[in-house]
Amino acid sequence: MEEHRGRLTREGIRIHEDADFAGMHAAGRLTAEILDRIADHVAVGQTTAALDALITRWVDEAGATSATIGYKGYQHASCISVNHVVCHGIPGGKIPGRRDDTLKDGDILNIDVTVVKGGWYGDSSRMFVAGKAKPFAERLMQVTHDSLMKGIEAVRPGNTFGDIGHAIQSYAEGHGMSVVRDFCGHGLGRVFHAPPNVLHYGRPGTMAVLEEGMFFTIEPMVNLGRPETKILGDDWTAITRDKKLSAQFEHSIGVTATGAEIFTLSPAGRFHTTQAPD
Repeated sequence: MEEHRGRLTREGIRIHEDADFAGMHAAGRLTAEILDRIADHVAVGQTTAALDALITRWVDEAGATSATIGYKGYQHASCISVNHVVCHGIPGGKIPGRRDDTLKDGDILNIDVTVVKGGWYGDSSRMFVAGKAKPFAERLMQVTHDSLMKGIEAVRPGNTFGDIGHAIQSYAEGHGMSVVRDFCGHGLGRVFHAPPNVLHYGRPGTMAVLEEGMFFTIEPMVNLGRPETKILGDDWTAITRDKKLSAQFEHSIGVTATGAEIFTLSPAGRFHTTQAPD
């Protein structure tokens, strides 16, 4: 079957063929385009339900499929995680500490979208702001973005997944912040989740060795406070235990002969445009 092309490493990580990069680029570009478009709709007074409705419509109009609708019972085309929600925030659900899902001035939010296009999965998330963020929130988002890029810089054949985690952890902790341990990146391709688990902390030279043709996400979650999280009663929403802010950026990448190829680059250069209009 087509989804089983390429070989597996002893750790069960698929090594994809050169031709597979094109499919991942197409899926990743669509995901990035959707996140580019949603940026103009993140504003004070907007609801997370309305944002998800737009994303759902755009996925359908592109002739693609949402990977998350129906996944383990989930019924939305995005996860929208506001302020101290670490990940898996449910659009339309009450923002923790609020009566509803309406965004307020200064809210920071991660929007995570995964599409399936041509059988390939494109997975990415980035941070947005409703109104104007507080300086400490802007700093958190900057450090989180930069920690992702430090992790991507560590990707090259012969390095290890521990090198990626160490690069992220040392950068975030060096700025007085903490890295969430409870969630990680993952392999993908013609499946949503596959080996390896990509930890955002670790020791250099440990875990599996990177090889050309590996596809996976790197998606560090960085907290202003402690790293511990807890899952709310909906069995999806993860929040920081100390209720301090959390941020996340995510790219899908492929390992090349010389480094990393990012599949989910923003066509409009908006991956780190966190200041949304009022």
